Amino acid sequence: MTGAYLDVDTLSGMAPLRVAVFSLGSNLGERFDYLQGATNALRATPGLRITGISSVYETTPVGLVDQPDFLNLVVVTESTLPSMVMLERALAIEDAYSRVRLVPGGPRTVDVDLIAVGDRVLDGESLTLPHPRAHERAFVLAPWHEVEPEAVLVGHGRVADLLAGLDASGVHRRDDLRVE
Repeated sequence: MTGAYLDVDTLSGMAPLRVAVFSLGSNLGERFDYLQGATNALRATPGLRITGISSVYETTPVGLVDQPDFLNLVVVTESTLPSMVMLERALAIEDAYSRVRLVPGGPRTVDVDLIAVGDRVLDGESLTLPHPRAHERAFVLAPWHEVEPEAVLVGHGRVADLLAGLDASGVHRRDDLRVE
């Protein structure tokens, strides 16, 4: 089946419990409120249990730099849901917060990216795991490392080592903000 994904373990009825990592960001409007709302929506997802939420980080834009700074965080979960279901949930959360995709890498109310799901490696039309640019994004790696210091990004190595090799000067923890 082209473009369709099926977790093999789901066929046997024995879906494994896997760690799934989401990166959330916002640089339009009530940025903090959007992050809190998106986190609440992940928390309300049946079959998904939040095990860690990073601090909030203020970050300079990457790529299209002529836009407001972002607030970013990482949410670590455990789930038996198939990867595509998690992606569909992430997209539904973005839609609920009126995410508009006019310019690639452009400003957004909220961005919910599925970064990794256990040791899954997928390269499909709708979903690539791990996220194809996560290994080069300090705004993903810094909060992830905070929550899971020993985390490994499949195919790239330890998150700590990847982060150490990046310029993280535009990534600043906001100790005055805390998503619950």
